[in-house]
Amino acid sequence: MSAEPAPLPAHHVLILGGTTEARRLAEALAPDPSCHVTTSLAGRVASPVLPPGDTRIGGFGGVAGLAAWIVAHDVTRVVDATHPFAERMSFHAAEAQALTGVPLVALRRPGWTPEPGDDWTFVDCLEVAADRLPGLGSRAFLTTGRMGLHTFAHLTDTWFLVRSVDPPQAPVPPHLEVLLARGPFTLDDERELIARHRVDVLVTKDSGGSATAPKLAAAREAGIPVLVVRRPAVPEGVPETDSVAAAVDWLRQGA
Repeated sequence: MSAEPAPLPAHHVLILGGTTEARRLAEALAPDPSCHVTTSLAGRVASPVLPPGDTRIGGFGGVAGLAAWIVAHDVTRVVDATHPFAERMSFHAAEAQALTGVPLVALRRPGWTPEPGDDWTFVDCLEVAADRLPGLGSRAFLTTGRMGLHTFAHLTDTWFLVRSVDPPQAPVPPHLEVLLARGPFTLDDERELIARHRVDVLVTKDSGGSATAPKLAAAREAGIPVLVVRRPAVPEGVPETDSVAAAVDWLRQGA
């Protein structure tokens, strides 16, 4: 018989969440009575899927507010499991770690990589994506999130299909169809969507993960180009893990 994994040391773990990995980490830690888990969500989604354990919603008020919360609530470990494009929160977490000395690890899922048959164009930001888009297609499946739609609002000759959990707010492109949905999405879903809406270009961020990856396979099959926004820079010197299991190991070792 294999030995049971060692129990976690007594911890109050603050998970900076908003991703599938953050929720799965909270689920993995929930059975351990010695581990008190609080997941913090930014509050950008009206009805988020809540993880087990305690949950707080909303900002901390900058670096000082985050550091004060960590100290006031006797947090012993922090896991930055925010979205790869939530760069401000990642930098705040690193600065709060420097102020408090509470150990921090970043749980970052790997980014996507092109496969044979892919036609990807990488850009550094949404603004550059908006500049490049008209040269690649006129019917765009825009999957970069509702918060950045204003960047494409000036493109009056492009039709957009946008999928998001909550409705977007103005300003938005004038020719826009919104599909309210929450992932994960299947390859059949994405094939049907691209065909039904006659999509001829996909725009996405390099979010990584499996929940929304089928759109990339569907674009490959359809032979349409993909505009991929690269991930932003991350704080230097913060240890990283690329899986929930590795994050649990980090906690178990008392890092």
